[in-house]
Amino acid sequence: MTILVTGATGTVGRHVVDQLIQKGHKVRALTRNPLKANLPKGVEVVTGDLSDPSTLGSALADVSGIHLITTGAEYTPLQTGPEIVELAERAGVRRVTVLWNGEKGPFERAVEASGLEWTQLQAFEFMANARKWADAIRSEGVVRDLFGGSRIAPVHEADIGRVASVALTEDGHAGKIYTLTGPESLSVQDKVRIIGEVIGREIQFIESSEEEEREQMRRMGVEEEAIDYVISWHLNPPESASTVLPTVKEVTGLQPYTFAAWVKENADLFI
Repeated sequence: MTILVTGATGTVGRHVVDQLIQKGHKVRALTRNPLKANLPKGVEVVTGDLSDPSTLGSALADVSGIHLITTGAEYTPLQTGPEIVELAERAGVRRVTVLWNGEKGPFERAVEASGLEWTQLQAFEFMANARKWADAIRSEGVVRDLFGGSRIAPVHEADIGRVASVALTEDGHAGKIYTLTGPESLSVQDKVRIIGEVIGREIQFIESSEEEEREQMRRMGVEEEAIDYVISWHLNPPESASTVLPTVKEVTGLQPYTFAAWVKENADLFI
């Protein structure tokens, strides 16, 4: 049977694809633009859009599991969860992993109310979020950020991919909500220091204003509603966001990647 990965070209979805391929599973990747997918050899790439369930019929054929995301273009929350869940059940899908931000909406509630073996994956912050500093580090040796003292235990996207691949292919994960973190609680200034140490360059941290932060996210294509949510959340993060959890090791048997390891993999972004 085939496993369908939605958001397959995204920050997390690509890692889900890679982990499943490494385990020898047959993978079908859903994307709005197959010509730009650039996915590994052997992956079946199909056209579809989660915001339009009518495009998903052929993508769901002979699928045993699905990795789902709950946002569409420009990080807009999807409103089509109930329709997607109904289509999945009709198609005979068994297992589903859902990547979500901790705020339960129609999508998450529809999955929970279904007969699917669902697993929800929550990450407070992706290590890849550090990419937003790349241009300023390369050109000026500076990081400007509103949240200098905000502490979070960020997770490497590959660890999310590892957990998703286990939950989609092994028993014992149905009905579980897995909160995923890396091995360290880090402030923005900690991350800036680590990037500097890895690339061998001194990087200055400058605390930006709220409007500067908003403008930076607008340039990244983030919707205003999502900008409001991110800024509010980071200015007052829950204590749980900085708590290091053993979930990745418990589910996969592997130690989670450190932020330094992520920077080493992506050093070219900052040099």
